Amino acid sequence: MDERRMVRVAAAQIAPVLDRAGGTLERVLNVIGEAGEKGVGLMVFPETFLPYYPYFSFIDPPYRMGAKHLALYDEAVVVPGPITQALAAAARTHAMVLVVGVNERDGGTLYNTQLIFDRDGTLALKRRKITPTYHERMVWGQGDGSGLRAVDTAVGRVGALACWEHYNPLARYALMADGEEIHASQFPGSMVGDIFSDQIEAAIRHHAAEGACFVVNATGWLSDEQRAAIAPDEAHRRAISGGCYTAIISPEGQHVVPPLTTGEGLLIADCDLALVTKRKRMMDSVGHYARPELLSLHLDDRPKPAIQRACPAALHERETPHAIDAQHHDGHDDRRAAIARDPAG
Repeated sequence: MDERRMVRVAAAQIAPVLDRAGGTLERVLNVIGEAGEKGVGLMVFPETFLPYYPYFSFIDPPYRMGAKHLALYDEAVVVPGPITQALAAAARTHAMVLVVGVNERDGGTLYNTQLIFDRDGTLALKRRKITPTYHERMVWGQGDGSGLRAVDTAVGRVGALACWEHYNPLARYALMADGEEIHASQFPGSMVGDIFSDQIEAAIRHHAAEGACFVVNATGWLSDEQRAAIAPDEAHRRAISGGCYTAIISPEGQHVVPPLTTGEGLLIADCDLALVTKRKRMMDSVGHYARPELLSLHLDDRPKPAIQRACPAALHERETPHAIDAQHHDGHDDRRAAIARDPAG
């Protein structure tokens, strides 16, 4: 067996730090170090974990959430910036592919963003959730189709979706058709109760079996004290309880290790990517089992900036070529890096 095809993966279910800037980053870096000592090659953190998921928006009516929304602006992640530099350094230090969910600030808008760092610290992908769900529409802007793709990393071809994007079959199909081998799945956790856990399990197991890929899913955890701070009203507190389901699923739709549904912890499993081919031999949803002459997907994967320049070369002349983590990301830079880099790292 090719040693590269064996990948040790991890999914983190930990609590953020809600009241101290940079506190969650410290927790993330500590857990990366812990996983690195255990030989983990790919690690997934929960949805918008840096600095924290906006649970307040699920509890507070819009007219009451202004101050909390502005506080999230103050702590949000700029890409590139100090937080992405710290994550890139951690990826390099521990030779680990990282998938981290962040609240990204770009000008006057926040986005639900997923970042994939290769083990050399390169930012292989920055993608934004295409449609924030329900209460989230008061917090984040909409992403575009430029991130609906898988990228080559040192551990294989990796794609990512956030939360209820897994209920968009065409978004999932885009990643499947792009050769996804490992799917990074992120949910907030600590919401809605057992029904949310059940829905997460159904979604990720189905995607693994349909896409013939491993799914590494991470959900966040809130302590009792954090829930009380977010929702002083005990009746509201039930809405931000339960709903955790951190898991690692094989291409056959089976749990590789038992899931984590309560408390903090780190799931670790060794994944044999040869199972991807084994599953696809039976049913390749984007190959011999597809009927593109009958059913096909049209994907507009062009970035959608607010300004369309008639002479993009003038913009390029002002850029200084260096590591992608230090560039301004409009989607094109990420694509060039993903294509140009040797898949073997």
